Amino acid sequence: MHRTINAYLLTFSLVSFCLAAGAQAQEALPEVELETSEGTIVIELNAEKAPKTVANFLEYVRSGFYEGTVFHRVIKDFMVQGGGREKDLSKKKTRPPVVNEAGNGLSNKEYTIAMARTMDPNSATSQFFINTANNRPLDRSARDAGYTVFGRVVKGLDVVDRIESVKTSAKPDPGGGPLMQDVPVEPIVILKASVRSKE
Repeated sequence: MHRTINAYLLTFSLVSFCLAAGAQAQEALPEVELETSEGTIVIELNAEKAPKTVANFLEYVRSGFYEGTVFHRVIKDFMVQGGGREKDLSKKKTRPPVVNEAGNGLSNKEYTIAMARTMDPNSATSQFFINTANNRPLDRSARDAGYTVFGRVVKGLDVVDRIESVKTSAKPDPGGGPLMQDVPVEPIVILKASVRSKE
């Protein structure tokens, strides 16, 4: 009798532990909804693997920074990049850069989201890109610091596909930089970015 009760209590404890662990995992994976001119994309963020990058991204989301920005670089079978330029392609003023967290176990697989940066590994600010192919060469390696993956698209894959397929051209950089390549002919605008409540 006592063994049966003890076994029951052990099973109950294990179930409770698993449920608690599952709840914590859910809390560690917030979702962000990007309402774009092509449709809505929902991104699940991995705060456990890329805590500083996720915190940085969420600050930009909550401040309304991304509203009105565009996907300014679109390359089919590679990625779609946005989060830092207005409709006229001028750059928005950003906060200080975030440290590179590549090599965190997350790979630049299709439909993952990663931070864009310059040649400086620790230069990422607000710009991000969604991989539209398996881009493992962008992962950290012995030769390169890599690009930080911090989440994945969980809804709106078809929207990402539509964005990837738009017509692009070269356009002048309003800031006087080199001619910008792979710019959508018709602006793809982020209308709103918000943290999504999980049901």
